Amino acid sequence: MPEILATGRVRSVNISTRKGTRKTPVEEPQTVVVQHGIAEDAHAGDWHRQVSFLAMESIERARDLGLEVKEGDFGENFTTEGIDVMRLPMGTQLRIGSDVLVEISQIGKVCHTRCAIYYLAGDCIFPREGIFGVVLEGGQVQVGDPIDVVKMGDGTCEFSPAEAIAEVEEARANGTL
Repeated sequence: MPEILATGRVRSVNISTRKGTRKTPVEEPQTVVVQHGIAEDAHAGDWHRQVSFLAMESIERARDLGLEVKEGDFGENFTTEGIDVMRLPMGTQLRIGSDVLVEISQIGKVCHTRCAIYYLAGDCIFPREGIFGVVLEGGQVQVGDPIDVVKMGDGTCEFSPAEAIAEVEEARANGTL
């Protein structure tokens, strides 16, 4: 069993039937599929952004700014608590519950258009504070499951297209992310 380097928990599991919309929190366990994502979620697929994470602490900061938002409103699959997801480099591996293993494949994202989330919430913090991952091992995930950092990444992920990472880095350098 690998050493646990940091730990948090799943505060909410969220799914949607369409991309670019708020996700709905679900209480029942969800099936996470290897190299795909959450089986019932529109964001799942054969790419490097199969699942997404946003810290509850980020949502609380948005609330402090006057936004009326809750878990899933920024389109994240997993709302986390107690783990600073933005400080984890690409390549970091997260064990969620006892089954699922995810590798961080992208930190932040560039939004080319303002999606429904932006217009419904008044801002979208996900591009600045959300992360994405690829599913290395599947299984069941549910609210309350631990999220353990089992391997710290080196800032790279073999599943991440170079052009996607370059786009995010350029946006950060230009101050647009």
